[in-house]
Amino acid sequence: MKMNKVRQAIAEGRLAIGTHCTSEDIGLYEICGKCGYDYIWIDAEHGPMTLNTILDGIVGTASGGCDSFVRVAKNDPVLAKPVLEMGADGIIFPMINTPEEAETAVKSCMYPPMGTRGYGPIRALDYCGNADEYIKSADNGIFKIIQAEHIDCVNNLDEILDVPNIDLVMVGPMDLSASIGKLGKLADPEVRELIKKIAESCKAHRVPFGLSVGYDLDLVRYFIELGAACITMGNAYAYFAMMSDRAIGDIRAMEKDLR
Repeated sequence: MKMNKVRQAIAEGRLAIGTHCTSEDIGLYEICGKCGYDYIWIDAEHGPMTLNTILDGIVGTASGGCDSFVRVAKNDPVLAKPVLEMGADGIIFPMINTPEEAETAVKSCMYPPMGTRGYGPIRALDYCGNADEYIKSADNGIFKIIQAEHIDCVNNLDEILDVPNIDLVMVGPMDLSASIGKLGKLADPEVRELIKKIAESCKAHRVPFGLSVGYDLDLVRYFIELGAACITMGNAYAYFAMMSDRAIGDIRAMEKDLR
């Protein structure tokens, strides 16, 4: 399989940076890679994604030179299987709250005897060359990512992280804050304490952790201080809105000066 940029960044002690994308435009994924992101979070949980648009996202991301991580709609091997066959570099499983759920997620990405994945990689072989090499590398090559986004996950995280072959824990702070009745209050001391507990558990189990958030530099700083391996921030729509707001403001100011 092709080299996983995020895995390489983690091995080198370098922060991996990604962004979220749900576009149907294959070119947008390619541009994201060329902008310097290490990975693109292709969101099939909240975005209007079909299997065809997920495939376009994977192809465009690879063309741009970075990793494709696809978040499936729920922890279901049936949803993970076709995404794996498309050649995604990793699968993100949302709302993992128990060791049993984590085991189901991990095993769906691995062939027997380690896992339960059925064989039929189709396009994924294009990144490896031949079936024998793919079989040898697929189990360890695919990034298996679970999301910590509920108080139940925090309470069970040490047991969850005893499950072998979890490659990354990605914190979803919005749902995490919602699970304690504080939706969106990401600076709240109780929310920050839960995030700190996640970081401490991950460090104790030697499992890298990261963040998925909008454009929130304060929270990003907090995660970097805690030792995060990955930061996923913002999305293409939000960045277009931010740049448009700035551009229109600049033009209106110029208009005021010149007229």
